Amino acid sequence: EAAIQQCQYLGGPPVTLLEKQEGNICTMAALDQKSPNVLLQSLCCRITGKSEADVAHQFQYAVRVIGSNYAPTIERDEFLVSEKIKKELLKQRREADAALFSELHRKLQTQGVLKHRWSILYLLLSLCEDPRKPPARVGSYGSLFAQALPRDAHSTPFYYTRPQSLSLSYPERSALAAHNASSMGTSGISSLGVYTLNGPGAGPSPQPLLTGPQAVADPARGPRLAWALPVTGATPLNSRPTTGPTPALGPTSSPTPRLPHRPRRDGETGAEIGEAALVRDILYVFQGIDGKFIKMCTPENCYKIDSKVPICKSLRDTSSRLAELGWLHNKVRKYTDSRSLDRAFGLVGQKYLNILYTDQSFCASLHQELKEYYRLLSVLHSQLQVEDDQGVNVGLESTLTLRRLLVWTYDPKIRLKTLAALVDYCQGRKGGELASAVHAYGKTGDPHMRALVQHILGLVSHPILNFLYRWIYDGELEDTYHEFFVASDPTVKTDRLWHDKYSLRKSMIPSFITMDQARKVLLIGKSINFLHQVCHDRTPPGKILPASKSADSPKDAAELFTDLEGAFQSKIDAAYFETSKYLLDVLNKNYQLLEHLQAMRRYLLLGQGDFIRHLMDLLKPELARAATTLYQHNLTGILETAVRATNAQFDSPDILKRLDVRLLEVSPGDTGWDVFSLDYHVDGPIATVFTRECMSHYLRVFNFLWRAKRMEYILTDIWKSQMCNAKLLKSMPELSGVLHQCHILASEMVHFIHQMQYYITFEASLSLSLSLSVLECSWDELWNKVQQAQDLDHIIAAHEVFLDTIISRCLLDSNSRSLLNQLRAVFDQIIEFQNAQNALYRSALEELQLRVQYEDSKRRREEEDVRVKEC
Repeated sequence: EAAIQQCQYLGGPPVTLLEKQEGNICTMAALDQKSPNVLLQSLCCRITGKSEADVAHQFQYAVRVIGSNYAPTIERDEFLVSEKIKKELLKQRREADAALFSELHRKLQTQGVLKHRWSILYLLLSLCEDPRKPPARVGSYGSLFAQALPRDAHSTPFYYTRPQSLSLSYPERSALAAHNASSMGTSGISSLGVYTLNGPGAGPSPQPLLTGPQAVADPARGPRLAWALPVTGATPLNSRPTTGPTPALGPTSSPTPRLPHRPRRDGETGAEIGEAALVRDILYVFQGIDGKFIKMCTPENCYKIDSKVPICKSLRDTSSRLAELGWLHNKVRKYTDSRSLDRAFGLVGQKYLNILYTDQSFCASLHQELKEYYRLLSVLHSQLQVEDDQGVNVGLESTLTLRRLLVWTYDPKIRLKTLAALVDYCQGRKGGELASAVHAYGKTGDPHMRALVQHILGLVSHPILNFLYRWIYDGELEDTYHEFFVASDPTVKTDRLWHDKYSLRKSMIPSFITMDQARKVLLIGKSINFLHQVCHDRTPPGKILPASKSADSPKDAAELFTDLEGAFQSKIDAAYFETSKYLLDVLNKNYQLLEHLQAMRRYLLLGQGDFIRHLMDLLKPELARAATTLYQHNLTGILETAVRATNAQFDSPDILKRLDVRLLEVSPGDTGWDVFSLDYHVDGPIATVFTRECMSHYLRVFNFLWRAKRMEYILTDIWKSQMCNAKLLKSMPELSGVLHQCHILASEMVHFIHQMQYYITFEASLSLSLSLSVLECSWDELWNKVQQAQDLDHIIAAHEVFLDTIISRCLLDSNSRSLLNQLRAVFDQIIEFQNAQNALYRSALEELQLRVQYEDSKRRREEEDVRVKEC
């Protein structure tokens, strides 16, 4: 090996030989035993098992091979080698290993550790040969030295280049080669043999080293081997070649089989179109280009051969099967070309040159697959070009035929079919909807197709992952083409940010992301924006979420979205819990959300009993007046007096300053009781929980409870009046029946109001045990939910459920409207009863006063009459 390597790079004469009289080469004892020439001769002796004197011609040929301009017999194409490895694995029914190899090869391509991947793959291909297969051992030195390169040829095309410079002219080299005992020369390795300069047919063909059948010119090798094999018995240019056998230069070997002629090329005569012409046409059709005989039939939308073209049925059928590849290519290419010009297609489906997501788009993934397909076509074109340049094929293994093209294009055809099906299914889709369509095609049992779809899914979902990371870690939404499943409405103001600005675009939620995960993603980014824009919290996102926010590669994106219950769920959960917890802490500590919630319960839901009773006592004279005569500042002063006189004074100043008086719209005949209401001002972040709709519900409930409390207050006054007037009116027995009916009616009203308040505030279960109801039960449930809430949405939802419950239980919903009307009628009757009883008592007291006066006057007259009689 050292000899071969050193002789390959020698610049001077490789060997100095002493010519003997017999024409044989003498020993090289005069040279250094470590020189490349000695090592090469020793290698020849070792391989052939002959002595140095018997390997002269073999040594000469070895030197010629080393000094020749052979190109590698194997095309250095990494794609072809990898495809051949996969085909070998498939032949052995190792589909899982083939899929694993394909995945490992993709990983290897993404890394820059190895610079010569082709060499490593070719070594692995050589090592994977079946050890049970008998080794291809040469039977003699003749087959080794005369046919070494052709025997090692593979199906991958290889090239032979003409020698660029020779030291002797053609006649001189012919004469020198014809002289049997000529010297090896000192003009360079290339001068040791004769090469044809003018290509095929230009001068006599060189003769092989072997005699007999192997020495006969093989038309299957012909001019291609003329560039490689040495000429030992050639005549000068103008001499006739000898017809007798050339003396043997070594042991004869068994004759090699005659290789077949290549198919006819274009322009050759024949009744039918040859296979070679169809091969050339097919290679053009593979690229979507009409050939000479195979053209696109627009009505039938397929490539076909004109029925008038003379061609056998088998070739026509095979060509039609191959032409399907061109139709599939056109379908995919048309889609990518049209979408590349459609800017509304977005980053997930688009391919732009100056955008971060260029190589992660759907079109980019299709371009990648087409690029691999074009690489195969370039190899096929180059092999066809070599055959045209050399004029003849080396052997059957490297000949381009339709049958061989069927085999070589089987896998690319399956991939293009999958891509074409994806193109059809993805028409009109973009963003997350496009990712869902690609993901649906990954549910197949074919490991190769599943790997292909998984690769495309990684490219398509990578922009979605970038959108998602920017959203959950920075709260930024850069979705120009509306591809992400989180939508933003820029027209919404800050006070409605949480409720209306951000929402889920359900059509863009990828099928591999659950609705719960999408909701959490929405809440994470919404919480970050709420903190920044509403709470004015300037804490950097890195302190809220210590997790890394670097975007993964497309492959990592596919793996992440595949493991939805593992890594992806963990990332979403971590960001969700950290962000939501921080937001709730800010609302509770900086904005006293829970304190404001309790203030609503105490003041608007009449939970602060001493305050409400004292306020009603103070407001009674004012509210008894007509509503048009009320002034809000007077009522506000009374409110402040009630606060200072009760336990309400110990509340937070921020809460007390939000408590205010509100006068409702005045209708004709309304009194102050009808328009008076307490109000609680909310703004800033807490207004997100206590929205206008919520405050409207609070006011409705307050008015109902305030009116019910007023009924209780009225009935208390009625009872006081009855108790006070009962003794006064004993002297009027004629009123006893009426007063008795008043007492009974008042008692029934008191009982009704107590039962109603009992329903609102307390209720008894079937086991007669008291349990909280309506307000108390709903409030207790709300408080427990708020304490256990994981995010702001949970608090808002629990608060809305609480309000809906008390609205329904207070008969304020639409279903209870008739019952509420009856209840209001009862309230009106209580007020009318108070007015009637007051009028009765006034009249009775006036009558009683008159009767007392009459009795007094009567008594005085009687006393006067007695005195008169006595006098």
